[in-house]
Amino acid sequence: MKTALLLLVFFALMIQAALPQQANSPLSKDQVLDLVKFGMDSAELAQRIKDHGISFEPTDDDLESLGKAGAQEPVIQALRQAKPKPLTREQVGKLVAGGVPSERAAALVKQHGIDFVADDHYLNTLRVAGADDTLIAALREASGAAVATLVVATSADAEVYLDGELKGRASPQGTLTLKANPGVHTLKVSLKGKKDYAQQVTLPAGQTAKIHATLVDLPGSLRVQAPAGAEVFVDKARQGKADATGQLVLSEVTPGPHEVRVTAPGKKEFRQSVTVQAGEGSSVEARFESLGPTPGQVQENPKDGLNYVWIAPGTFIMGCSPGDDKCHEEEKPSHKVTITKGFWMGQSLVTVGAYKRFAAAKGRKVPGHNTSNENAPVRLVSWFDADTYCGWLAGRLPTEAEWEYAARGGSAEKLYGPADEVVSPEVGWHGRPHAPAANRLPNGFGLYDMLGEMWEWVYDRFDKHYYSVSPPQDPPGPEIGKYRVLRGGTHWSAKNTRVSDRSYEPPAGGVGTEGFRCVTETANP
Repeated sequence: MKTALLLLVFFALMIQAALPQQANSPLSKDQVLDLVKFGMDSAELAQRIKDHGISFEPTDDDLESLGKAGAQEPVIQALRQAKPKPLTREQVGKLVAGGVPSERAAALVKQHGIDFVADDHYLNTLRVAGADDTLIAALREASGAAVATLVVATSADAEVYLDGELKGRASPQGTLTLKANPGVHTLKVSLKGKKDYAQQVTLPAGQTAKIHATLVDLPGSLRVQAPAGAEVFVDKARQGKADATGQLVLSEVTPGPHEVRVTAPGKKEFRQSVTVQAGEGSSVEARFESLGPTPGQVQENPKDGLNYVWIAPGTFIMGCSPGDDKCHEEEKPSHKVTITKGFWMGQSLVTVGAYKRFAAAKGRKVPGHNTSNENAPVRLVSWFDADTYCGWLAGRLPTEAEWEYAARGGSAEKLYGPADEVVSPEVGWHGRPHAPAANRLPNGFGLYDMLGEMWEWVYDRFDKHYYSVSPPQDPPGPEIGKYRVLRGGTHWSAKNTRVSDRSYEPPAGGVGTEGFRCVTETANP
């Protein structure tokens, strides 16, 4: 009995001696063989091999020798699957702290390698703990094989961070190669105007990993300044309305060119192209122009109390109308004229009542022989007085082209309507009642008495051949000439009245039928 107990103690001590001195140290070939020979349970030995690893690469001869020594199949299978594990930073530290001889520790480092980079700080710590040059040299050599390599492919000049530390910038080709300890790391790539790229990466010891860090543009912002309530569109898509402060801020705008459109009641639509930069703010200020009056709109001028009609810009054929066989030489050639700017024109001839307002304001007299009917057109007015009256309104006399464009009312015919409806009846002056202004039908632009009522002063000087050299846009009339043009005809010769007919007189007047109407840029000077 005592002999058996002593044998058990002996075998236990032998098994203990065969085990590695460090709990986590890998098993050598001799240690495994000793444990087999000393009869360690097969399942327990297989588990130790799995837990500790081995310090050798088992060959077929090794496995055969172990089998002959008594190793069972679980042990042989565990050896086939076991691989030498690299030593961790903690394991090397324990070898030094545990007093393992430097040569032995260095041999283990060479056999297994290490899974970390032994930097100078770490090596100095080991020296303090007792490591000598043999182990330090082995660690330096193993460290070169343990370093992991990371290749980052991204945008040129992007900043690359590993575990929060800036490692450098990508080359013009968009790559950066760096070294790091094996293990799990946090990679971040950053570039102005781009969203940060972030990813956890595992770097195997002694291997190279490549990461494609694709950076996408950050959205930009766009601030639109516009009147409160104005509607904002970007690339045809409605974005909303400007708030009470006159702003609409769009915070997620795709970088690149965009068309901004802003609308508001009574205003011309505002359009502007803008390029939004990635991650940056852009702004647009919508400056509106008034839509202005609509064609044919009528508004009273508070100064003379008369109605004025808005005449929109347009193009017409000036001069002798098609099929008109009564045209004189000065009405030819017919030619295209464009009026580029709209204007307000008196809806009727200036009346006696309106002229009295002017005379009172300017200290002038009303020309003699005018009727007491204040609604009748004023007559016997010189070109000079007509020009002064229009200036009093902050306006002017119409040019000859403006007058004919307005008189035609959109018609190319010699009259703008049936003669008995638009032309005053042919009556001698002394036998004609003093009819009020606007007593016939208006033309297409809403203007009254353009034909057959009274000759109307216009601004232009008279030149019989001017139509041959007249510019195609806004002709101003001849630069010289002692006469001023009269248009519209008179009731004395109503049957011969035509919209293209031209007459002329000295600016001081003389025939007794001269009247006028004004044009202004605004109906409320």
